[in-house]
Amino acid sequence: MADNITVEAILSQQDDHQSLNGEHSKEYANAQPQSPALVEVDADEKYNRDVPPEGGYGWVCVACVFWINAHTWGINSSYGVFLSYYLSHNVFPNTSALSYAFTGGLSISCALLVAPLATYLIQVLGTRFVLNVGVFFETLSLIGSSFATQKWHIFLSQGVCFGWGMGFLFVGSVGITSQWFHKHRSVAQGITAAGSGLGGLIYSLAVGAIIPRFGLAWAFRILGIIACVVNLVCANLLRDRNKLVGSRLTAFHLPLLRRPEFLLFMGWGIFSMLGYVAVLFSIANFALSVGLTSHQGSIVSALLNLGQGLGRPFVGMFSDRLGRINVATFLSFLCGLFCLVIWVFADSMGVVCFFAVLVGTVAGTYWATVSPVLAEIIGIRDLPSGLSITWLSLVAPCTVSEAIALELRTNDASGTLSYLHVQLFTGFMYIGASLCLWLVRGWKIGEVERAQERRDSVARSSPLTNENERMDRPATIASASTSGATYDPQLWRPFSLPDQEDV
Repeated sequence: MADNITVEAILSQQDDHQSLNGEHSKEYANAQPQSPALVEVDADEKYNRDVPPEGGYGWVCVACVFWINAHTWGINSSYGVFLSYYLSHNVFPNTSALSYAFTGGLSISCALLVAPLATYLIQVLGTRFVLNVGVFFETLSLIGSSFATQKWHIFLSQGVCFGWGMGFLFVGSVGITSQWFHKHRSVAQGITAAGSGLGGLIYSLAVGAIIPRFGLAWAFRILGIIACVVNLVCANLLRDRNKLVGSRLTAFHLPLLRRPEFLLFMGWGIFSMLGYVAVLFSIANFALSVGLTSHQGSIVSALLNLGQGLGRPFVGMFSDRLGRINVATFLSFLCGLFCLVIWVFADSMGVVCFFAVLVGTVAGTYWATVSPVLAEIIGIRDLPSGLSITWLSLVAPCTVSEAIALELRTNDASGTLSYLHVQLFTGFMYIGASLCLWLVRGWKIGEVERAQERRDSVARSSPLTNENERMDRPATIASASTSGATYDPQLWRPFSLPDQEDV
């Protein structure tokens, strides 16, 4: 029943109810158990009346998520250096390059695979518990990897266990920043996403320097100790606003799968990850194929992560100004274009480094914009559930992407490895991702226009005392309609121009 009640009716009924009954209604509500419909109404009111602080302690949360990303995704980004070392030194005998490739993809896929469990545990035990579980698993994985003597040890430690730790930390922290901001949401999200780029830069260079000096085992131990200390501090400083915004922490809100725009959003993620993992883990080994040394390969990998660290805050800034879906669509296409036009012709240290920095600024566009873009599509309340489904859909592409890239390598006439097919694969995956999001943009333009028509209709039929306040928040009614209250599919308009910056 509550699903069919409009936001305006809910607010009007509750304001009338409070004015007629006063304090007596509050005492009665506290004394009597609420029906599910009333609970839903209260959650709707809480969601629509919540005003994000736009800062304050939210900036502390931004800093914490930044460093968590640096010591989860950043450390994982340095796997390209580990992979290059494994392949060139035959660390674990009788292990194929394909097996090593699966290890890198396995860590990302396991991180995404635990997303529904992490979302459920947040609902039951709280965000802080989930974050501390992630710290435990990640520390265990890095320390355990230092004692690995067989290939299956690495699969379990550097692959599965590290993925679990990264998953709990990521899922527990990724949605918090969006709860503290509205106007500057993409900027804040871009800053936090830059943490993975900065971490990748630092640890790609660090691992490349530590392994020759102290050995592989101590490289893992040093990473484990540093990650444990930093993540432990940040995990216990983070503070969510789940109760204030009335978040739905359902692991699987299945009605979302009936919405074409959400399915296309997942398509954007799938194609983006097929390209992202391939370029992230292949760039260091690609450097060897054009005659560079292992040390130079680690520098190239670090430069790609530098590009991510520098580019993601600007991605967020331009997203808030030019439209989150607009920017994500354009930059996904631009990344594919860079792979096809520049990477294909990179054959020297200078060109490879130039490509690494340039593509790094746009390769991680998905991670810099996924939360704000999804909030535009389904609203903040359903964001945890939507992200949970999204992470699960990315398990398969993240697992097989680098394996596909290694299989696409060929030997040219001179007997050296050729990455041409890998470069074409990566470029077309990013272009396919941009096409999916371009269609979502067409839906959003139509949704904005329909929301404006509903606001105008409500203003003409039953003006409310707080109408001016709610008109200043154009996403309110649109978010209510996209969160399940009503759904009115119409023809999408991908070629239209938006009338407001939220597209």
